[in-house]
Amino acid sequence: MKRWQLFYWGKGTRVKKDGMKELDCIFKPRSIAVIGASDTPRKWGRLMVERPLNTGYKGAIYPINPQKRHILGLPAYPSVIDVPGDIDLAVITTPSVTVPNILRECTRKGIRGVVVITAGFAELGEEGRRLEEEMVAIAREGGIRFVGPNGMGIWSAAGHLSLCFHQAPKSGPMAFVSQSGTFGVAMARVATQKGYGLSKFISIGNQADLEAADYLEYLADDEETRVIILYLEGLKDGRRFFEVAKRVIREKPIVVYKAGRSKAGARATMSHTASIAGSEKVFDGMCRQLGIIQVQEAFHLFEVAEALAQLPLPSGNRVAILGSGGQGVVGSDACSAFGLELPELDSDTARIISALLPAHAPRAKNPIDFAGSRRTALQEAEIIEKLLRLDYIDGVISNVPVSPQIWDPSLVVDINGDTLSEPVQTAVDGARLYASLPQKYGKPVICLRFGRIENDIMEQILGEGGVPVYDTPEQCALAMSALFRYGTVRRKTGSKNRKLPKV
Repeated sequence: MKRWQLFYWGKGTRVKKDGMKELDCIFKPRSIAVIGASDTPRKWGRLMVERPLNTGYKGAIYPINPQKRHILGLPAYPSVIDVPGDIDLAVITTPSVTVPNILRECTRKGIRGVVVITAGFAELGEEGRRLEEEMVAIAREGGIRFVGPNGMGIWSAAGHLSLCFHQAPKSGPMAFVSQSGTFGVAMARVATQKGYGLSKFISIGNQADLEAADYLEYLADDEETRVIILYLEGLKDGRRFFEVAKRVIREKPIVVYKAGRSKAGARATMSHTASIAGSEKVFDGMCRQLGIIQVQEAFHLFEVAEALAQLPLPSGNRVAILGSGGQGVVGSDACSAFGLELPELDSDTARIISALLPAHAPRAKNPIDFAGSRRTALQEAEIIEKLLRLDYIDGVISNVPVSPQIWDPSLVVDINGDTLSEPVQTAVDGARLYASLPQKYGKPVICLRFGRIENDIMEQILGEGGVPVYDTPEQCALAMSALFRYGTVRRKTGSKNRKLPKV
């Protein structure tokens, strides 16, 4: 993606034509220095050494502490100036009043990337604001770009670097940019536990230097990122964010949860990350104009992003639902609430699908009702394929295909084995057909499961094929709606067809 970028630094601007490649020193560092390193348990200076050591960072780590010779088995140095090798990234954990002089030393050493964990700046009031402004002026004069202050660090799959997690998250296509550190880390941990994969996690803190728009710019060109997720409390420069997001969304979807919408929440953002929450109406209008997908519950960020990262985009908002009884009713209401339509099936299709349903099931309409009795996974997949062939159906919401583990939860199946029983083999074949359908027809398929089965072979196969599985009809409808909305954005902007990940 070739574009001009303006950095609003002081009274002037700096124009670059190389996007945000300068941030590689932060997200792909070959070496890091931890300033304020410690061997005292639970101190930030220890965590910033310990976490990279324990999560697979492959570069050199230089602990900086004038009182220590070794920290966690690594040679320690009095200052970054004393480190014999080059340093790509410095991580600062020392008290706020020491940070300006530390940045001067980083400039002398030739360090170009910094993560400032330290708090005690603009979020505390006027004195902290002056200190933050001094820090920014020094960094800009010295050619340093920095994350924070008042943050929890970063995770970068490409750099094998974790400053914020004790265990490296699962790598995946979602980049999560969070203005809250503790809340963002907690959400990212839950996301990892649920199987979502992250390419980046960035706790942006006060955004004294690098702002949300800068991270958008960088992630737009990041090959590991397919969806950009934002937790925002306020924007430093709303106009620049608008201009950058307008370009980025032509290439990648942006999903945002905006906090600080109430008066109490807006007050909290000032003491949390020194942010002005801004006008709710203006922010909502910007998102509608650009096609940024807003969610109303924080964890919906990941649920929506999962579908956007893996599935083809529908050409319209016409959906078919395959389920049973009340599931179809609730699913229909949820789809309607999110602006999706459920066209009635034509008579020929209704007749063909009805022949595949249990004998006591009602004639196939839309939603299609199993009447409480499901047949084989292969038959379910055949019904979905017939629906995807219809020119008036743009996507399908269905159950996870029926699993033999429903009847025998103790059953352990090696899906790549060659000695599967006939019922299990039929289930595996059905799930594999399910998983192949989105890419075959260029239409999304989303699955629902009430109550997860541990180590379910059906979900495993669907996951390998990029078919997401949700817990409620409302989540399914929300994800399908997001796919439709982003597809509309790409059609309006004339964006090229995006490549799906290989399955």
